[in-house]
Amino acid sequence: MKRAFGFILHYLRARRGSRWQDRAAFDRWREERVLRHVARVRRDSPFYRELWKGIPDADWRAFPQIDKSAMMAGFDRLNTVGVTKAEAFGVAEAAERSRDFTPVLRGITVGLSSGTSGNRGLFLVSPEEQAAWAGTVLGKLLPVSLLSRFKIAFFLRANSNLYASVGGRRLSFGFYDLLDPVDAHLQRLRAERPDLIAAPPSMLRALADASLAGRLDGVRPRRIIAAAEVLDPLDRATIERAFGQTVHQVYQCTEGFLGCTCAHGTLHLNEDLVYIEKDYVPGKPGTFVPIVTDFSRRTQPIVRYRLNDLLVERTAPCPCGSPFTAIERIEGRCDDIFYVPALQPGAAPVPVYPDFVTRAVIGASSEIEQYRVVQTAPDRWTVELDLRDGDLRHAAESGIRQAVESLCERLGCTAPMLSFTPYARMAGDRKLRRVERRYAP
Repeated sequence: MKRAFGFILHYLRARRGSRWQDRAAFDRWREERVLRHVARVRRDSPFYRELWKGIPDADWRAFPQIDKSAMMAGFDRLNTVGVTKAEAFGVAEAAERSRDFTPVLRGITVGLSSGTSGNRGLFLVSPEEQAAWAGTVLGKLLPVSLLSRFKIAFFLRANSNLYASVGGRRLSFGFYDLLDPVDAHLQRLRAERPDLIAAPPSMLRALADASLAGRLDGVRPRRIIAAAEVLDPLDRATIERAFGQTVHQVYQCTEGFLGCTCAHGTLHLNEDLVYIEKDYVPGKPGTFVPIVTDFSRRTQPIVRYRLNDLLVERTAPCPCGSPFTAIERIEGRCDDIFYVPALQPGAAPVPVYPDFVTRAVIGASSEIEQYRVVQTAPDRWTVELDLRDGDLRHAAESGIRQAVESLCERLGCTAPMLSFTPYARMAGDRKLRRVERRYAP
């Protein structure tokens, strides 16, 4: 009963939208919430209590930052429910092997992150937090009320009690395992005809291609939501053309439900749930690395957690009127900034941001259907391409070479050696990164 009440309460709050017309009033409310949260965390988490020793709660912005490696190293003392890392990994890895994601650990849902950086993370969620998450997500993203019958298809690497909590008598929740073949997904979608499809952009792109080829007859979702990967401009255009609607986005990771799109399709940070400090990137106006404090989560507290993402602020105000920060795009990961030797002898390597690489490639030829650019050494990039017309491959490759040379000239770095190969679709359980660095600078 308590969980049901919590679900409905958070659903209604999210459905109502922002009650703050005044940003200053909102900031005061949020600061009070953060201070209360910090006091609870200091009391209940030995990890944070030791980390913050000597720093008063009012100076919480001076607390040392943590990242995934620090969180995992201190996991046993960081969480507030006494779950050890060994116990949690045991439950999560058994679920991964069996594909049965229903078991819990002393009433706590355990999840495993995808670990694209090579360091897999754990998350713990209590029943109350699970109900709050489900209510908030549905309130912010569902295009109908809870009284409507609505089918949801979630494409996930791994299911979780957290996601399964979305279902109900009127809401039908379907878990589509990303490890299954695409043809099996198409067959199931044609049979179930969901009203909402939420999936990584790489899977949405595969579904869009199938739809454009006439292989998804009768599947007309009312909302498309991209999650878990960066939504590339090329993929967005194809998905929106195939389904005839704006692609909405969820910005969520192990560290929390960080953002989602409004009715106008603008991605807003969920600043009513998380406090995000912005560490701006030098020389890249409006681009920042987020430092997250989730003041809605107590089981596994996230306080001043530095993410590896690059976010770009929107300069124009969103027509929805929300006071929450609007994001133009999620550009990529800090790990995927290319570092290229400078033209000036003795100078430090020049950072080439993922967005620069993306624009150079997709702007070079209108024939490009799919692409991936991988930096394998300081002076070597591999470009994977799929073109509408294979006869124009030489022209496309020539255009990309010219665009990359022009980009490097503007940035003051040497042009890399480019090698071109056919595009290969990623395995279903691996996140697609259109721009990826595979060496340590």
